Amino acid sequence: MIAGLDARLDDLAAQKQVTTYGALTAELGLTGPGRIARLTTALEALMEHDTATGRPLRAALVVGRTGGGLPARGFFDKAQALGHDISDPAAFHRHQLDGCFARAE
Repeated sequence: MIAGLDARLDDLAAQKQVTTYGALTAELGLTGPGRIARLTTALEALMEHDTATGRPLRAALVVGRTGGGLPARGFFDKAQALGHDISDPAAFHRHQLDGCFARAE
């Protein structure tokens, strides 16, 4: 997993903030071609861990720049593959954010 990812997501949750994929790659020092793909691979691994341990999905704290405040489609695809009900994507995302923010308090 990418060094610093857990800490940065926990910091975002504590501040009740989200970030974009691009901004997070820059903050974590990821550069070059494929940097977003490397980040999303790490976020998906984190989603697996969060689901297995009953945590809210911290990957929800990362949103698309043009997605209307929602994560990229891959977030929802992975969540569904992990058994989450994403029938209302915006409500699912809000629920995950609320869980992340509450857990950080």
